[in-house]
Amino acid sequence: MTEAVPQEKDTGKWGRALIGLGVASAINHFGDRLLGVTIEVFTSALDYFSFRWMLDVFLVPMVANFFLALIFGKGSKWLCYATPLIVRGISYFNVAEITGVPEYGHLIPLGWWGFFIILAMETGMVGAVLGEAMIKRYYGRKTVEMVYQERLAREERQRQRRRAQEPKE
Repeated sequence: MTEAVPQEKDTGKWGRALIGLGVASAINHFGDRLLGVTIEVFTSALDYFSFRWMLDVFLVPMVANFFLALIFGKGSKWLCYATPLIVRGISYFNVAEITGVPEYGHLIPLGWWGFFIILAMETGMVGAVLGEAMIKRYYGRKTVEMVYQERLAREERQRQRRRAQEPKE
């Protein structure tokens, strides 16, 4: 028989969330710059949909959100949708309002941009799930006996540490 194990209160989750989002967004941004792909600027179809473009849409968000999962832990598969949206949103605004569209290209319409964002979000989700699986922080269920055994083992380790720290006479 299995019962749902009550989750312990995690006080540092907001800090880990911000750090994880920052690291994942940085990995995503620098991956874009390293590949030299600007998804927001459409050139000819053969130049636009290249191997580097596929790496940028599919692999870079997956790697970035894998590291997000390693930092944040349980629940990162919900947080991972934000990183492509943050990076691509800033990039779209940068091209549309600040740097302008290069002579050789056109700014893609928001509908296509949204489709590419959804592709990046979905592959980022794969990276987050892989990261959670790697650190084994599923929303799991344990038997009641396992919960009590783990609690007793943890309390015994704490008692041993206290005994080792006590001054000996």
